[in-house]
Amino acid sequence: MEKWMVSARKADFNRIARMCSVSPVLARIMVNRGLKEDEEFQKYLYGDLSCLHDPEDMKDMKTGVDCIVRSIKENQNICIASDFDVDGVFAGYILWRGILLCGGRAYVDVPDRIQEGYGLNERIVREAYAKGAGCILTCDNGIAAMEPVLMAKAMGLTVIVTDHHEPVYDIVHDDEGKESRHYRFPEADAVIDPKQPDCAYPFKGLCGAGVAYKFVQMLFEKFHIDEKELYKLLPFAAIATVADVMDLTDENRIIVKYGLHELAHTDHPGLLALIFHAGLNKNYISAYHVGFVIGPCFNAAGRLDTAQMAIRLLQTEDAGEAQCLASDLVELNQSRKEMTILGTKQAEELIESKGMDKDPVLVLCLEGCHESLAGIIAGRIKEKYYRPVIVGVETEQGIIKASGRSVEAYNMYEKLSECRDLFERFGGHAMAAGMSFKRENLQALKKRLNENCGLTEEDLKPVIHIDVPMPLGYITEEFIQELELLEPFGKGNPKPVFAEAHFQILRASVIGKNKNVLKMQIKNDSGVRMEALYFGDIPAFDACVEKNFGVESKKRMYAGLSNPVDMAFTYYPSVNEYGGRRSLQVTIQNFQRIPR
Repeated sequence: MEKWMVSARKADFNRIARMCSVSPVLARIMVNRGLKEDEEFQKYLYGDLSCLHDPEDMKDMKTGVDCIVRSIKENQNICIASDFDVDGVFAGYILWRGILLCGGRAYVDVPDRIQEGYGLNERIVREAYAKGAGCILTCDNGIAAMEPVLMAKAMGLTVIVTDHHEPVYDIVHDDEGKESRHYRFPEADAVIDPKQPDCAYPFKGLCGAGVAYKFVQMLFEKFHIDEKELYKLLPFAAIATVADVMDLTDENRIIVKYGLHELAHTDHPGLLALIFHAGLNKNYISAYHVGFVIGPCFNAAGRLDTAQMAIRLLQTEDAGEAQCLASDLVELNQSRKEMTILGTKQAEELIESKGMDKDPVLVLCLEGCHESLAGIIAGRIKEKYYRPVIVGVETEQGIIKASGRSVEAYNMYEKLSECRDLFERFGGHAMAAGMSFKRENLQALKKRLNENCGLTEEDLKPVIHIDVPMPLGYITEEFIQELELLEPFGKGNPKPVFAEAHFQILRASVIGKNKNVLKMQIKNDSGVRMEALYFGDIPAFDACVEKNFGVESKKRMYAGLSNPVDMAFTYYPSVNEYGGRRSLQVTIQNFQRIPR
């Protein structure tokens, strides 16, 4: 069962509200997001592109850019070694476009997800050498590519790594048994990754495309390229930031905010075609649309086909070709959705049949599932069971390729590091990881992760953090408009959660083409009435009503008759516009009964 907790951070909300010209409620929400200093509040609400950090502060940035400047001036072909997900594809495009605008030559090479796996590899290096490339520039990968980098250097190639993943480290012990980390880095000409322990860059949360954007920013300064060209690349950095589920804090928030603004004015053929075929309006694209529509469409190429399809869509200047490629990507994503549903059902049946739902860490191997879907399925299973999940798929070579998704209380990367002897390859961060291991190591991995998980029962209960316990009567159109200052919403900057403890449900009905929306009229103890929508698990909602108030109360609720149902809701307010009329409404996020 969920734990509801009211955020109780202390601050002078009235002073903050006056300083920022907002309501005390907004001040409270900002404090709940971890902001403390006056400068942070101002930057959060009103920060613009001038607030972005200086790229030269990133370790090796100047060295890496100087290498590319030299390659461009010497007319060398540059191999951009990217990754097959949205972040890698968009990072690759940003670098490719930036180099071309500076007069350089470049091409983007992406590993095959199934045949080659993640990261820079021998094939990419050999082909770069064969094509006469003088330089390899990685993006969204490379921090762990020790052998491929050595190989490239031995062939006489310049290698610049740009990445955002955690550096590789070994656990070492001194003579007194004290534990520490010994980091290992590829022997490239420049290694640019803000997560390096000795990197002075003030923000560590950029995605691969964010690092690429910073690289191009400095490159444009060297070639005196108009700033407007840099801003045209913002939508690509913004889409990658959201799709790669980065925290929308600090400069990520600014990149996404202004990137979405630039997206509304883009003339990019590929983006326009994808937006059209996905059924979106480019003038009203939010972080939600990026995370759940645009991002998955671009990801589908690398999962089920080849990421080169997505690269071509971004690189083409032909509107007709863009329309064809975008249509194919949307269809591919639809296939991915259907396959994901089947794979998730298989995982749930396996967990229930084997009694694995009691394990604090779920480790399972699926049969007949497309290996590229393992991460999505792991995420779905994590949401249902709220515990760390690793989902693997066995290849014909007897190797299991797996993806993991974690919960807040469990650092997956650190726990997997303790089992590194079981893996052929692994990498990731606290909340997600990818790995491959031999079939015979599956049970050992499952045993060790569960025995050493350190998780308690409380850790495995999802926590709903309530920003403000707020009666319906506080909601106005002006307040809803003020909430827009908090956008964009996403990881690290979630949509605020409001709550009230006692509601009577005056009437209820299930609506929508798929009958998946519960529409209600609710009334609080002060007599304020409002329309409410619930998009979650309707059978679970009905079961809660039956359990607490009886079957007859549920029937009366749907019949629009008076009943003793008394529910607590968390919600988010909005304005409903229908038939030229505007009315206030709330979207219910969570529910439970709180006894009086």
